[in-house]
Amino acid sequence: MSIGRRNGAFVCALLCAVVTAAGMGGTTPFNAYAAAQSDSKFSISTSSFQPNGDIPTRFTCSGDNLSPALAWTDPPAGTESLVLIVDDPDAPGGVFNHWVLYDLARSARRLPEGVPEKADPEGARQGRNGFDEPGYGGPCPPPGHVHRYYFRLYALDRKLELPAGASKSAVEKALQGHVLAQAEVMGRFKR
Repeated sequence: MSIGRRNGAFVCALLCAVVTAAGMGGTTPFNAYAAAQSDSKFSISTSSFQPNGDIPTRFTCSGDNLSPALAWTDPPAGTESLVLIVDDPDAPGGVFNHWVLYDLARSARRLPEGVPEKADPEGARQGRNGFDEPGYGGPCPPPGHVHRYYFRLYALDRKLELPAGASKSAVEKALQGHVLAQAEVMGRFKR
């Protein structure tokens, strides 16, 4: 059954309004929880772009599609692993996942630029992104549109121990109730 482009846009707008009214808006279901558990000393940064600034083309689908360099401060006491989720809340079909990295060693404090899709940096496993590929998939908004890209790092009180290639939804489900703190940095990109 096809609902057509015009009716499809209406249904999408209606669903977005219902989800927002129900208090489930935002880019991930963990924003409210992590904010309640936030640790102001835990932060993430990148030397690849300014916070809230433009992401250089080499980190996008229009360039070399490299993951940006990331660094973070010490996670809170009790941290057993870290999870990185990168997503775009402005995607036409809803939040689009660009990178899922989980079971990152608690001792890790950085990721280099250009993490290969088959690498397991700092003991981590890479999940599948919204392009249905392992590893990082750079920003790739529709031409003429500016989108925001959130790099969120979660400190967990356990390892997830999911197999490599897990979906974002599986990772989010597994980390529920185990988030000690969250840190984020956001960049923008327009094609």
